[in-house]
Parts: sequence; structure tokens; C-alpha cells
Amino acid sequence: MDDAGTLFDTAFWVTSGAILFLLMCSGFFSGSETALTAASRGKLRSMADNGNASAERALKIKEDQERFIGAILMGNNIANVIATSLATAVLTKIFGANGVALASLVMTLMILIFAEVLPKTFAILDAERAACLAAPVVAVTIRVLSPLVAGVRFIVRSTLRLFGMRVEPGEDVLSVRDEIVGTLTLGHSEGIVEKEDRDRLLGALDLGDRTVEEIMRHRSDIEVIDADSTPDKVLAQAIASPHTRLPVFRDDPENIIGVIHAKDLLRGVQEYLNGSGSDARKVEEFAFLTVARKPYFVPETTTLDEQMRQFLRRHTHFALVVDEYGDLQGLITLEDILEEIVGEITDEFDSGGHDGIERNADGSYTVDGGVTIRDLNRAQDWQLPDEEANTVAGLVIHEAQMIPVVGQKFTFHGFRFEVTERENNRIKTLRILPARAGESSRTVTIG
Repeated sequence: MDDAGTLFDTAFWVTSGAILFLLMCSGFFSGSETALTAASRGKLRSMADNGNASAERALKIKEDQERFIGAILMGNNIANVIATSLATAVLTKIFGANGVALASLVMTLMILIFAEVLPKTFAILDAERAACLAAPVVAVTIRVLSPLVAGVRFIVRSTLRLFGMRVEPGEDVLSVRDEIVGTLTLGHSEGIVEKEDRDRLLGALDLGDRTVEEIMRHRSDIEVIDADSTPDKVLAQAIASPHTRLPVFRDDPENIIGVIHAKDLLRGVQEYLNGSGSDARKVEEFAFLTVARKPYFVPETTTLDEQMRQFLRRHTHFALVVDEYGDLQGLITLEDILEEIVGEITDEFDSGGHDGIERNADGSYTVDGGVTIRDLNRAQDWQLPDEEANTVAGLVIHEAQMIPVVGQKFTFHGFRFEVTERENNRIKTLRILPARAGESSRTVTIG
């Protein structure tokens, strides 16, 4: 009995209490790390704007993730190591040499269940609330352990530099944009976010990364007015055209000298007729170039985000795109940019809203060669790469390293592409269908 009393003396209970306290600290650090990492910046900002001081503190902590994670991991490891050492000392005193193995087993189970799984599970259920509760204590921990954390950061960064890796101070591994994209993609895969909603939001996020060159109407598809045409022909063309703005050229279709708006043209004709005694025959003498507006040229490398700002600032919806040599490449409108967000926009003058993609009875698709890869991916939820080419025809030419002939088939990126129509050196239409199982990439067949 004396031996038992000696074993379970005051020191035993104090040590046991210290072990329990350290396990609680370890659990707190584990849960705090999960909560602060998983907490949404947007939700925390909303809570902070509503007067929640803890949410504001949590946001400040998240600004330097490397620092707070370093402090939490250090506190967590210190608590675990000391708790395990104390448990080993106590159990060795009671069970002798067997106490070492018993301490390892007991502390592994205790740390795993009560210091890792349980607090992390609790934190992930309501990350923002848990982050707000933990933020004040974590802030104090960071201040107390900051000298040790700074030393660890220096050692870690110095070691990474030896392997050619550099970590910039304050660098956030996961940007806000990547976080939003990942959330939308995950939400769509789980059925929470509709495809249309995902496409609109991702389209808006991509405006800063895409240029007008990628979505412009190519110069070969631009409807233009000849400056030497007669006024009645110009008026008839403007009325018959589905477009309200038509570029005017002189001598060369790429030599644009102005842009005529259908409203300006009709208003000008009306004023001219009213001033000439309402003689409709005198429309042939109307100088239509007087209502032409000065053309607005933009570089093909301008981002869609910047171009949309320019459109809004200049109160115009129409721009001509030129390359680095000043040569005309195409045109872009505000509607083209908006379509990257909301999808195809059609009105009563568009030809049935045809988007260049038609599903066939056999499950294949007939696709216009000028359809952009991005639009095809969006319409069919495919993942064709668009780094090397903007259009489907461009992708086929890039992969084939040649201009294919009609009937030639290619298999790459999990799809079979068959050229069905070609005009001069331009691929007009293709037939696309998923590749058969076992069909190798880069397969080329003719006929």
C-alpha cells in the first residue's frame, strides 16, 4: 500500500493534470489551424463589417498564413512533445521499462482522437465561428512565439533556396481568384451550382486574362461599306444589314476611314430630305460620309477587362482591332465581351441564334471551324486546350502541323476530328465525336 501511495502522490496528479492541459492545448491548436485555414475570407469580411471584432482579427491573422501556421504548428508540437515526455516518465515510474511502450501507445491514441480528429472535425463544421473564437488566443500565441517562428522561417527559406525555390514574404499560395474558381468547380460537380451560373461567374473572372484577339470578329467576316458607293446603295445596305455599325473603307477593304451608325445615317438622310423640299430622288446626292464617325482602333493585345472599361469610358460599343504593325485584324464590340459572361446574345435580326455547333443523330457534332475553343468547351462542358489556338480549326491545324484536306481525320485530346468542308486554306466545318476506347492520340487517317 505504501508503494501505491508513493506512486500516486501529489507529483503524479500534478503531472497528469499537466498532460491533460497540454492535450487540450494541442487540440486547440489543431482546431484553430483547421478553422482559420478553412474559413472563408468573404464570410469573415461580412462578419467584420457587421461589427465582429474577432472576425476582423481572424482576417488579419489570415493575411500572413505562413506566420500563423508556423506559430500554431510550433505550439502544437511543443504541447505534444512535452505531454508525451511527461506521460513516459509517469508510466515508466509505474510499470518500469514497459512504461515506454505503453506511453507511446496511450499518447498516440489520445493525441490522434482528442488532439487531432475531434477538434478538426468540430472546426470544419462551422469554420468561421470557430475561427472567430480562436482568433484572440492565436493572436497572442503568434506574438509570444514570433521570435522562434522567425528563426524557423529563416531556416526553411534558406533550405528551399538550396533547391532553387523562393518564397516571397506575404505570398499567398492560393489566390482569391483560385479559391473562387475552385469553389465554383466543386459546387458544380456536386450539383449545388448550375452550369449556367458557373459559366457566367468564371467568364467574368477570365476577362482580365483574355485579349480582344481571342474573341474579335476576323476581318474576313466584317461587313464594310465602300466609300465610293452611291448613297442609295449605302442606304439599302445599311437597312438590309443585321448590324447597326458598318465600317467605311476607301480603295482597300482594310483601309477604314470611318464608321457609319444606321441611326446617324437615317437621321442624316431625313435632315437632308427635309432641307431639299422632301424630294426623295435627291437622296442620290446625299453625302453619306458626313455622318461617318471617326474609327476607334485598339491593339489586339488589349485585355477584355480593360477594353470593357474603355468602351464604358468612351461611350461607344465598337472598336477596330489592329496588330503591332497597324494592320486591320478584326473588330470587337461591347456585346462580344458581354457574351463571354452571359453566353450568346441574339435579337430579332440574328439568324436563329445559330452558334456554330450542331448535334447529329449519331452523337457527333458538326462544328463551324471559326467557333472558339472556349465557346465549344462552355457549350459541351469539354476540356479542349486553348493555349495554342483560339478556334477549333486553329486547334486542328496546330495539332496536325498542316492544313488538312476534306475527309482527313485526327484523334487527339480524347476526341476525333474530321474535316468535312474546306474553302481555300480555311477549314469551314468539322465533325467531332469522342474518341473510341483504346484509340491512340495523334491518330491520322484519310478518307
